[in-house]
Amino acid sequence: MKVILFGASGMVGQGVLRACLEDPEVTEVLAVVRRPLGRTAPELREVLHSDFADLTPIAGELAGADACFYCLGVSAAGRDAVEYETITYTYTLAAARVVAAGNPGLTFVYVSGEGTDSTERGRSAWARVKGRTENALLAMDMHAYAFRPGWIQPLHGETSGTRWYRVMYRLTSWLYPVIRRVVPRFVTSTEQVGRAMLATTRLCGAGPHILRTTEINRLGA
Repeated sequence: MKVILFGASGMVGQGVLRACLEDPEVTEVLAVVRRPLGRTAPELREVLHSDFADLTPIAGELAGADACFYCLGVSAAGRDAVEYETITYTYTLAAARVVAAGNPGLTFVYVSGEGTDSTERGRSAWARVKGRTENALLAMDMHAYAFRPGWIQPLHGETSGTRWYRVMYRLTSWLYPVIRRVVPRFVTSTEQVGRAMLATTRLCGAGPHILRTTEINRLGA
């Protein structure tokens, strides 16, 4: 199985990359990155690209994949609406259009988030943008899935590229066992997310197509 991975340097992407490299069915992981990841593995290949709004220059590299795991994303905090929509919607759809071209059997998994607004009419701007992104992906000719995790616990040394996320996780890591016991339906881990993504490739397009934490943990068990 050939997997394309976006966002491999982020916390979730690191967990997904680890899961892919550990899965014997994955023969190639093609990571689309702006900068080298600084790691090597026989199955890992990197494609350096700077303009995520236009992936046509590397379309040949992205052809023939069995799955695309899209973990690239940013927080809306501190960003204006145009920048957030560009990264969240424009970049994601640009990737999906290229990797799914002529490939209806492709499994495409998009990391969205708890609270995403599928109606696109709610009060929260970030939730509307995420909802519009999900809806556009689910309407495309491919096996699309949207993951809506709540609290994600980083494992195996995975860390966020965002400084204040790193600080938050460092300060609240002791709460993870408590939260997992009190509200387990909102708690997952980078390991479970990675395994769940790989599990979607075996669903062959079957639903549900919007997966919240409970479904993610079931698939990633």
